[in-house]
Amino acid sequence: MNRIQNLVQRIQNYLRQPRNAITISVVVILFVAGFLIKTPPPHISLVAEPLLEGGSSWLTNSMLTTILVDIVILILALWTRATIKMIPSGFSHVVEIMLEALYNLTQSVAGKRARDFFPWAATIFILVLVSNYSGLIPGVGSILVVQEAGGHAAVMESSAKPRILGGELVMANGAIISMSGVRSEAQQEEGHVASVPLFRAPSADLNMSLALGLSTMLMAQVWGVRQLGLKYFKKFFQFKRSGMGVIMGMAGLLELISEFTKIISFTFRLFGNIFAGEVLLLVMAFLFAFILPMPFYALELFVGFIQSLVFMMLAVVFFTVATLSHSGDHH
Repeated sequence: MNRIQNLVQRIQNYLRQPRNAITISVVVILFVAGFLIKTPPPHISLVAEPLLEGGSSWLTNSMLTTILVDIVILILALWTRATIKMIPSGFSHVVEIMLEALYNLTQSVAGKRARDFFPWAATIFILVLVSNYSGLIPGVGSILVVQEAGGHAAVMESSAKPRILGGELVMANGAIISMSGVRSEAQQEEGHVASVPLFRAPSADLNMSLALGLSTMLMAQVWGVRQLGLKYFKKFFQFKRSGMGVIMGMAGLLELISEFTKIISFTFRLFGNIFAGEVLLLVMAFLFAFILPMPFYALELFVGFIQSLVFMMLAVVFFTVATLSHSGDHH
């Protein structure tokens, strides 16, 4: 009984502070609003979607986000370089700590070749990390481009300027950018519209993950040839006339096949984790608008960091293994 009274007393003392009372009230309001507010059904697509109806097919929502991610990374890199000091502070200090930690990780795997591999490893980590986190920014996946189907957009002049119509931004090609992502009842009944997300995380596009996997494994072959010359390819073709030579030849073929399976592993590990995480967040937000998605959001922050770190470390491992002589350097 005394424990219950003490607990009640602590709660009362906690709520007597205005800041705590306001925080609890906001949480309760959001919790109740989560039951009452109806959110539109999530838009889930396995592939990236073109933004312009009848236009360039390469300009997809993931490509647009990739361009923006690249611009952000370049701006931050140039700004850090311009503001770097002997004794760094602020954002420059954070960047220095991050790069030092990444270099130590690279050195723990690659040893003396860390200086060669580090620029590639750090670039992979930063690009994948920012790409993963771009999908968690509010508006990515929820801002929709509503396109008129059936060639209705073709009647507008290409030189027409964007204009505001009914609370929506109508572009020159007839596309309508809807901030709410909800189509009007008339549009839904006529069936003359199709909506696609304006932004999509690059890592949630299979093409982006495949490109990263291909470039990583290509560089592994480049490092191998640079270090060992043409002898590097001997580990793939070791056929000899002896009985042991047949076994070594089969092992070499398996090694060659594994180089391609590494690309598949790179691709689907990154794509699967990021795409599944975004689908999970969309579904949770659809079922319960507030509070409930927050733990999953925190989980995706962790997953996004881990996936970028795993991608970088695997790349360093493959780079290092490629530079080892098959005659016994790795023993």
